[in-house]
Amino acid sequence: MFRISRYLHALTQPAASVRRPVKPTGPVVIWNLVRRCNLTCRHCYATSADKDFPGELTTSDVFNVMDDLRDFGVPVLILSGGEPLLRPDIFEISQRAKSMGFYVGLSSNGTLINETTIADIAEVGYDYVGISIDGMRDTHDRFRRKQGAFDESIRGIRYCRDAGLKVGLRFTLTQDNAAELPDLLQLMDDEGIDKFYLSHLNYAGRGYKNRNDDVHHRITREAMNLLFATCWDDVQKGRKREFVTGNNDADGAYLLLWAAHHLPQHHARLQEMVSRWGGNSSGVNIANIDNEGRVHPDTMWWDYTLGSVKERRFSEIWQDTSEPLMAGLKQKTRPLEGRCAECTHRSICGGNSRTRAWRLTGNPWAEDPGCYLTDDEIKPPPSIRVATG
Repeated sequence: MFRISRYLHALTQPAASVRRPVKPTGPVVIWNLVRRCNLTCRHCYATSADKDFPGELTTSDVFNVMDDLRDFGVPVLILSGGEPLLRPDIFEISQRAKSMGFYVGLSSNGTLINETTIADIAEVGYDYVGISIDGMRDTHDRFRRKQGAFDESIRGIRYCRDAGLKVGLRFTLTQDNAAELPDLLQLMDDEGIDKFYLSHLNYAGRGYKNRNDDVHHRITREAMNLLFATCWDDVQKGRKREFVTGNNDADGAYLLLWAAHHLPQHHARLQEMVSRWGGNSSGVNIANIDNEGRVHPDTMWWDYTLGSVKERRFSEIWQDTSEPLMAGLKQKTRPLEGRCAECTHRSICGGNSRTRAWRLTGNPWAEDPGCYLTDDEIKPPPSIRVATG
């Protein structure tokens, strides 16, 4: 996860006042508590459906895992699905998580947040509620395969906002909805929404296709240019909204390239801060537990299992570097190959998404086909070319 607003807001503060990143005590755990969902979205990584799935963790199982997570130093639980509000014990689980001191987020499609459920949601006091929006009304309904889904999700956002909860839009960028990003940013403004999270689709196109001509890469660059400019405008106006991206750690390097063109006076300081970020943290600071208790390096690795909390403690699974993938992910310098091995930004992005490389080539250390930087932009100085647009 790359927090654009954190870095751009820091540029207006004295260097001494900006806190250095604190090493997490444990990984952030994104927990898919249930696979059932009332929608059948086109880009669902959990392949959910509106039915019960066998083998899911019981309430007692969840509580036992939570005890281990807390002892292990996990600071954050993001409760997801499927649609987590379809799990009958979701509020019992959430209340216990809050009482244990976790930062607790709820990741929902928003359609079930209504006049009936908002009281329970507000009583839990989630630290953050993220609601997925795929575009404006027609596009969102088409992606979600349900007419009226957009209006229901916006209603859910308003209920959370009016209840005093921090709420954010979660947008997965694709070629089919990228043109509506400006409209969604306007929606964020109109509705008084606190946070915007852009998730890159886990693209696995042709690895050696010319990135200058790749439509997906061009669209990605345009979207990032708009997010950076919108966030910087917020900074100049003194607004405190959050802009965050995920699933493409090249965003950190691209922000530096964008700043070299648009904010040259801040480039050196921004580079110093972004260089401390560390980039991709799959298998290190980000973890995933699925609905049946299988542990994955992150939510995009559902087809690669490290172990099951039904058989071993999460803390044991997470520290087991006899598992080859985990051994590589936890190396300070990952054994990257291809463009990623040669890239001057590899210390910033950490090699980006290893799951994209693995899905395309069968090799988790191959170059990431989703990197949208050009060959010139990944060369060592002085050959780096600044971003345009």
